[in-house]
Amino acid sequence: MTTEAAGGLGPLVAGLLPSPSPIRFLDPAGARVDEHGGYQPPPDELLGRAFEAMALVRRFDTQATALARQGRVAAFPSSSGQEACQAGAALALRPGDWLFPTYRDSGALLTRGVDPLEVLAPVRGHVHCGYDPLAHRCAPMSTPLATQAPHATGLAVASRWKGTDEVALVLLGDGATSEGDFHEALNFAAVFRAPVVFLVQNNRYAISVPLSRQSAAPSLAYKGVGYGVRAEQVDGNDAVAVLAVLAEAVGHARAGLGPMLVEAHTYRMGPHTSSDDPGRYRDDDEVALWRARDPIERLRAYLRGRGLLDDAAEAAVAARAETLAAQVRAGVADDPRVAPTEMIDHVYAVTPPFLAEQRAALLSELGAGGGGAR
Repeated sequence: MTTEAAGGLGPLVAGLLPSPSPIRFLDPAGARVDEHGGYQPPPDELLGRAFEAMALVRRFDTQATALARQGRVAAFPSSSGQEACQAGAALALRPGDWLFPTYRDSGALLTRGVDPLEVLAPVRGHVHCGYDPLAHRCAPMSTPLATQAPHATGLAVASRWKGTDEVALVLLGDGATSEGDFHEALNFAAVFRAPVVFLVQNNRYAISVPLSRQSAAPSLAYKGVGYGVRAEQVDGNDAVAVLAVLAEAVGHARAGLGPMLVEAHTYRMGPHTSSDDPGRYRDDDEVALWRARDPIERLRAYLRGRGLLDDAAEAAVAARAETLAAQVRAGVADDPRVAPTEMIDHVYAVTPPFLAEQRAALLSELGAGGGGAR
């Protein structure tokens, strides 16, 4: 069928297709390569901020994982190896934009400025969301896969209707692309030209299910084409490329050109959570292959090679990372006082009678037993 016979859709489809291979500025050793497809590199100052953010994210991750193994927090979902995506997502946004994270996106929240102890609040069993979403412009961390994608799209549509220039960036994993919410969000976003960016962190596994058992598409980025969503794929362990592609994606959405889907090829170095045994479904050779593509070491080598990072600057970043880890350890050791009725008080805007009865019964039992907030 000719382009004319197809209603002139040829150029339109071509504009939606992702690059044939992931966009990349740096090779695994941190050397510059020309595989960036015309994307503009981010400013040096932003790269320096990204390096510090990624180092802090890695240290927070190792500290939280250690605390989980000690039983001081519940199972923790590590994002080690995905720091370029985590930091890049937050740094691509303006203060007034919105971030919609998953349970694995602690690093993005930290980079966005959320207090580390507030990030850990859910896995400490204190509250469902430890931070003020409106103050930080960060939705609560989503544990069910892809459910935050329609929420992000709805907010983006509302932003467009109000005439503001807010952009929503929703973080997803490869497993989320198998969920109906993902497809519904893409379709809705495309139809209403919502200023939303879908960033899929393809870390190769949905818990223990490999990508090959999830999709036969040549790339998850191609899933955008069927919905009329512009798509791109990027080396998710190359911070330079991630920042460059996300800057384009956010700018595309902000300009009123509609949504954009970005697939970042990355890898989860650790287990799915601290209670998982990844040795049951992947081998050490695969992990070693991806460990050699460490996003922090890659950016570090690049900055060092260009004279943008020296021993003093790196030592200062390491010191800030240790301060962060100490803050987390001290904070986790101090249990906050939580009122038992909080699990009832914030379910409905107006408490229904049956829940009010349960609340009264709870207070009665606590009073009889001498209990109270702990």
